[in-house]
Amino acid sequence: MKIVVIGGGWAGCSAAVSAAKQGAEVVLLERSDMLLGTGLVGGIFRNNGRFTAAEEMIAMGGGEMFAAMDSCALHTGVEFPGHSHASLYNVAAIEPAVRRVLAAAGVRVLHRVRITDVEMDGRRIAAVSTHKSEGARRFAADVFIETTGTAGVPNVCKSHGNGCAMCVLRCHTFGNRVSIAGRAGVTEMNGQKHGRTGAMSGSCKLHKESLAAPIRAELERTGVAVVPIPGKDKESGADKLTYKACQQYALQEFSDNLVLLDTGHAKLMSPFIPLDELRAVPGFENARYEDPYAGGIGNSVRYLAMSPRNDALQVDGLDNLFCAGEKAGLLVGHTEVVSTGVLAGYNAARAIRGEPLLVLPDSLAVGDAITHVREQMQTEAGLGLKFTFSGSVYFERMKERGTYTTNVETIRARVAAAGLTDVFAARATVPALAVA
Repeated sequence: MKIVVIGGGWAGCSAAVSAAKQGAEVVLLERSDMLLGTGLVGGIFRNNGRFTAAEEMIAMGGGEMFAAMDSCALHTGVEFPGHSHASLYNVAAIEPAVRRVLAAAGVRVLHRVRITDVEMDGRRIAAVSTHKSEGARRFAADVFIETTGTAGVPNVCKSHGNGCAMCVLRCHTFGNRVSIAGRAGVTEMNGQKHGRTGAMSGSCKLHKESLAAPIRAELERTGVAVVPIPGKDKESGADKLTYKACQQYALQEFSDNLVLLDTGHAKLMSPFIPLDELRAVPGFENARYEDPYAGGIGNSVRYLAMSPRNDALQVDGLDNLFCAGEKAGLLVGHTEVVSTGVLAGYNAARAIRGEPLLVLPDSLAVGDAITHVREQMQTEAGLGLKFTFSGSVYFERMKERGTYTTNVETIRARVAAAGLTDVFAARATVPALAVA
């Protein structure tokens, strides 16, 4: 079984490990020189319903990436506005930790490989390749998994945002993101936000040493610092929050205060703040952005070119392409994309073996989210929303449906009742619940 995963973010790494555990020969292609993409500047997990989802995946045998996050946690049990029991991983340590997980699974990782072309054989992808100016490398496989994300490219950030803010995706250096499904002829979808195409990434990184000593000390002691903004124009701040992909942070507290989290850098929970405004706040006189470097003017634009897919994460209209992460829809956060990656990798191997594809049941938060997001993406109103286990409309749905809990034994019992304990473990033989 040969599987090629295109894109080395959280979703791609999760898909690659999941497929390798099922006995596939897996090659992971990443256009840049590092794995994890926006995961290199993320850092938040286990907050609110993400705790439930992470423990579901662990109970199903797909917990490798959560173990990596836990091993790199700087803080656990962090409380900040609208969020409970969060963990914060060290963004400087997480990429090598994930690389070790991939190596242990036998995944072959190739860097600086940007796929731009697709060879088709009817409804199947026969091979993918790089442009001849980038080495003309060709990769054939039985099944492909696309996890290229939905952010950028620079002209998109200029057209639908405030211009290229020089973010961690580094498009200018390693080349633009290319949609594999789009190259294969699939008509993809764009998210929306208050009349804007796509949505802006919702946080920035500040150089921690550029902040006043008391703020640094509070961050490193508790993991969080909430600093009131004196004399702030509340209306303009609230409007800025409406740009955010992460609508779970569009709360008044994030408008009235600078909310910082310690992920190694100081994670500022705002899409952008002009540098002169930021430096006018006591304690921020010397503040400097770490990512995006032009965080005073904007941030990356995401949720463009999402693939239509079924609940097994197979792309509509193609027999051997699966998707995960933001390519699979309006899902926000590392926990969300890791969950889709594990399922996509598992189903890619099942597809090669001619076995029924697994659809997770709606009795599990992960299964319900995958189905609910697909359904919402068929509506104009749904394309204007974002879905996350950690807040806003989907977390409310979790609470209404009774799927949110921090009781690990309850979560394990729920997974067992669905017949899915360790389903994602190596060479699992548990039968699928539904045929996609």
